[in-house]
Amino acid sequence: MAKEGNTALSPWRELFSLGVYKRSQGRLARQLTYASIVVLVGFGCWSLHNYLATRAVPGTRYGAPVVVLLVGMWLGFRLVNMPRFADFLIGVEAEMNKVSWPTRTELFRSVIVVLVTIIGLAIVLYLYDILWQLLLRLLGVLR
Repeated sequence: MAKEGNTALSPWRELFSLGVYKRSQGRLARQLTYASIVVLVGFGCWSLHNYLATRAVPGTRYGAPVVVLLVGMWLGFRLVNMPRFADFLIGVEAEMNKVSWPTRTELFRSVIVVLVTIIGLAIVLYLYDILWQLLLRLLGVLR
């Protein structure tokens, strides 16, 4: 029973702890995830600032977005260090390291193939469109 009560408080303890879970593993994936969270929260704070610029008391115009940014940064830091999510990011980085990335030449060739294919399909669809318009005009469906 004591163990069950202890696990109920575990998320709250995780939220306010200062430790970094498995510090040396999945570092790049966690840093990029944290940076993405901070950018998203930053855009939200900028939007909140613009909203409050005309509708709020001058102190809240800057104060509220700063508080939201600081809370968002803390929650983002805690999120990337929660054991389940951190293990997921560690696994993602491990899998990304197994990927056989193409060389610059292979990448360039692949891009050329994709662009030529897309342009070719666009031309074919355009010609089909012209053909159907011609046929439907001959039948009197289109004017």
